[in-house]
Formats: sequence, structure tokens, C-alpha cells
Amino acid sequence: MTKRDYYEILGVTRNASDAEIKKAYRQMALKYHPDKNPGNKDAEDHFKEAAEAYEVLSNPEKRSRYDQFGHEGVRNSGGGGYGGGMSMDDIFSQFGDIFGSAFGGGFSGFGGGGSRRRVNKGTNLRVKVKLSLEEIARGVEKKIKVSKLVACSTCHGTGAAGGSAFSTCTHCHGTGQVTRVTSTFLGQMQTTSTCPYCNGEGQTITNKCNTCSGSGTMKGEEVISLNIPAGVSEGIQLSVGGKGNMAPRGGIPGDLIVQIEEIPHPELVRDGTNILYEHYISFPEAALGTSIEVPTIDGKVRIKIDPGTQGGKVLRLKGKGVPSLNGYGRGDQLINVSVWTPRSLSRQEQEIMENLMKSDNFKPHPGAKDKSFFDRMKEYFQ
Repeated sequence: MTKRDYYEILGVTRNASDAEIKKAYRQMALKYHPDKNPGNKDAEDHFKEAAEAYEVLSNPEKRSRYDQFGHEGVRNSGGGGYGGGMSMDDIFSQFGDIFGSAFGGGFSGFGGGGSRRRVNKGTNLRVKVKLSLEEIARGVEKKIKVSKLVACSTCHGTGAAGGSAFSTCTHCHGTGQVTRVTSTFLGQMQTTSTCPYCNGEGQTITNKCNTCSGSGTMKGEEVISLNIPAGVSEGIQLSVGGKGNMAPRGGIPGDLIVQIEEIPHPELVRDGTNILYEHYISFPEAALGTSIEVPTIDGKVRIKIDPGTQGGKVLRLKGKGVPSLNGYGRGDQLINVSVWTPRSLSRQEQEIMENLMKSDNFKPHPGAKDKSFFDRMKEYFQ
């Protein structure tokens, strides 16, 4: 199914300010909030779609990639920005502060108007992945081993020994929040903040796991499969949701940020979606014409050099470049033909060249001039 444009989802223009985007998201989320639309699957889908759009457009780095590359620029395999994989816990934990007390003093879940417990989120991980030009042109699946924090194998991420060593926090009574009332010259002011005793979790551990000391995490490794789309470029970052460090005591895992590093090709040079290649031919080949074999990212191909070809002529192989990341076709391969001039000649070769110099046909003149340098450059960039 084709994903809708994020700006269209929130009803804002592409040059909307951060404040306008935040306001539009708040209006959309309040309209489709599960508490206001109990049992309405369509409203829930709109609610998640708006959160996904806001998750990208509220992040300057992700918004820049989205503006440049579309949905592929923020593609990942699990969370916001690709596939609509944001869960309600993701949304409530990341964006609950936007809503203030719109739903009974806190941003609730599925129908509980009261305060919501804090959900921990693990930290993000960053890795670099090196790709050859051929892999970039075709897209590739890479398997990488990542050292990260994983759920404790003893307590399965709870942080507690025995499986039932929890008690409701006596300070916040399980809500994860504490309310304070202070007197000011304007009257009494009520403020709500995260409970400092349970860190917003609503419960405390009475018997900590000996393996992880109550954190619920331990050092480990995971082999992660990355599906990298064709057309990525040096420096672009892809986000894989939920593959970062595990959060303490069963929270939401962080994301894995993958930065692309392009391995230089020994013969070909990438220029956006185009591929550049320079090939030298001899003077006799330029005068008489020939056929040459040139490398491409799809393998070697043979092309014809016409008689009388001038040095600096650019030949174009349509569709032999790199695919656009947005899926808008594929670039070309541009071959710059250069004529090789020998640096030293034998006596016999020198005599031949001196005789050729006497011929009017071998003397350049305005009437025999090929396309100018500027014309060739215009043709090159078309």
C-alpha cells in the first residue's frame, strides 16, 4: 500500500514551522485519540498515522532526509517513518507531553483517563556499513553483528528475581507521577511530575536480580539483517526501529542508526545518479574509428567509436547509472573519450608524423572544429 505524504497527513505545507507541525499533530491526535473513539479501528489507524508523520517531521534530521528522499530516506524495519510500526506505547511514551491534561490529567492509553506510567526507552546505536558501487546500484541485504544491551537472560528483562518481586510504589500509588500543591501570591498551584522514587514506573523492585543488579539488561550481541534500498549515497542514515539498546526493566528498545559509507570503485566515479568513466584511445583509433570495451556496474559492454572522433567527446549509455532513491528512474553512464598522445616516438614514427603534418587534412581549422568545450559540457549536464 502506498504511504501518504506526511505533510498531507498533518494538513500543513512543506515549509511549515516546527510550531505549526506540533499544533497540527496535537489537533489530529486529540481528534482520533482512543479515549474519544473507543473500539474505532479507523480512528486508531489515523491516530498512529499522525504520530508517524509527527515523529519524522518534528525531527530536523529525519525531516531533511524525508524532504530530499521521501519515505525511502527515513526507511527502517520496525518503527516510525517506515511501515507504520509505531505501537501505542511508542506514541504515548514519546509524545505524551504534548497533550498536557487534555485527558484527565495525563495522556492515557486505551480508555484510562488517569495518569500514565512512564515507559523507559533504550538508547540508540550507530553503526557504519560499507557498500560497493554495485551494491548501491542494486540494493542489498547485509547481516551485521551488533554489540548491545539485551534483556537479562535470568530475569527476562524485568530486573526482579523470582518473577514476582515487585510492589506498588507507595509514593505515587502506582501512577508513576506525583502531584505537588504550592501556595503562591496568585493562589494554590498544582504541578505534576515523574515520581522520583520509582522513576515513573509505578512500581519498585523488592528483590533485585543478581545477574543484572536490577537493571533488566546485560551485554550481548545480535545479528541484524539490513535491507538497504538501491540508490543510497555516502553519509545517508537509515533507522532500524527497535534494534538499539534494550531499555531498563522491559521498556522500549532504542533504534539502530545505520550510516552508509561508499567504497570507491577502481574505475568508475559516481556523480549523483550518473556514472563517469574516462577512456583513452590512440590517434589512429580516433581517426579511423574502432570499438572499445568499457566497464559498467552491470558488467563490461562494447561500444563503437566513430571515425574522426575528437578528444573530449562524451558518449552516453542510457540507464547504466545508479537508480534514484525515490524510484524516479535510473541515471546514465557518461564516457569521456580522450585521445592519447605518445610521449616519445621512434625515428620511423617521427618521419610518419612529420609527413602527416604537411597534409592539410591534419591541420586543425575553424571549419573542422568539433563541438566546443562549453557545448560538450551543456550536453553532459542535460
